[in-house]
Amino acid sequence: MKWMHGFLAGAMVLVLAAGCGGNGNSQSEPESSADGVPIFEVDPMWPKPLPNHWVLGSAIGVAVDAEDHVWIVHRGNGNARTELGAAQDPPSGECCLPAPNILEFDSEGNLLRSWGGPGEGYDWPSSNHGIAVDPMGNLWIGGNGEDDAHILIFAQDGTFLKQYGHPGGNKGSLDKENFGRVAKISIDAAANEAYIADGYLNKRVAVLDVTTGEFKRYWGAYGNEPDDTDIGLYNPDEPPAQQFRNPVHAAEPSNDGFVYVCDRPNNRIQVFKKDGTYVTEKIIARKTLGGGSTWDIAFSRDTEQKFLYLADGQNMKIYVLERKTMEILTTFGDGGRQPGQFYGVHSIATDSKGNIYTTETYEGKRVQKFVYKGLGTAEENQGVVWPTAPQ
Repeated sequence: MKWMHGFLAGAMVLVLAAGCGGNGNSQSEPESSADGVPIFEVDPMWPKPLPNHWVLGSAIGVAVDAEDHVWIVHRGNGNARTELGAAQDPPSGECCLPAPNILEFDSEGNLLRSWGGPGEGYDWPSSNHGIAVDPMGNLWIGGNGEDDAHILIFAQDGTFLKQYGHPGGNKGSLDKENFGRVAKISIDAAANEAYIADGYLNKRVAVLDVTTGEFKRYWGAYGNEPDDTDIGLYNPDEPPAQQFRNPVHAAEPSNDGFVYVCDRPNNRIQVFKKDGTYVTEKIIARKTLGGGSTWDIAFSRDTEQKFLYLADGQNMKIYVLERKTMEILTTFGDGGRQPGQFYGVHSIATDSKGNIYTTETYEGKRVQKFVYKGLGTAEENQGVVWPTAPQ
């Protein structure tokens, strides 16, 4: 598929789509972006302290289920040795211990359940990455370790259900049985499909049947057939790359028939129809190097999903875009370790009330909640969205 042809045709599709409503359930957020932009404040008291001297490792996935419970996945062994004195043999201190890999919180920040790690009948990833909730409430977990080529599915109590793919089995981006270091899984409940950002080794979006695991389709950048050739490091002065760079970090389906893909090192979001037809792209912070600017995507919970929220782990902020025009409306966040700041903001999700949840990788190692305060006016760069003082 030629880039220019795809761009022009895709732009027409996007314009036509702007008049179409979504298929999701109506939520508490207003329907019109003309009234302003979504306003958020960090909740510095969320979540509540963990028990048992537990601490988080790099937190690399977040999802919200039908009850507005928040699920995160983290790398429990990713803490500095000095933080895990109680885990040493013999212990060097009373604190601390790595929390189990999977944690469930309610909307008030109470820890409800925790589990995860190696067990009978499945291959726990050497480096877990991403978490999603399917229509049955089951949890999908990917892996991006060196040999990870598989996806695991568990019930919410930690009971193992299914595994797709096998460690060490990856045969490249045309493989229909295994994966290549999965970054994220997203679920299209209406179509009963799972979108795989595949990922850290492969260079594609792959789509599975949620119930059977049947491999249905895949595509690369601009809808091209994926090509695993190493195209070198990103250069902002070169023409847009015709293939994804690693990692392909998220592939999020919308209610109205599109898929928004985070091509992270290329600093772009590419938009596709759900059959893989290319529509358009949006470049974010073009000159960003290193980890890139487009890490993860979540949508507002109004019926039409008016707004798109983008996590940028390299520049330590959240972008708020009008989804159908891809116009950047505002940003919030800044680098740092205090509430409302970020150190490697990695994953993002929304609940039914419009609140945002984020996790942080590297040395961030936490989950944060940003409370939706309605629509209003905001500066182009808000910085830290600290709670306003009561009047």
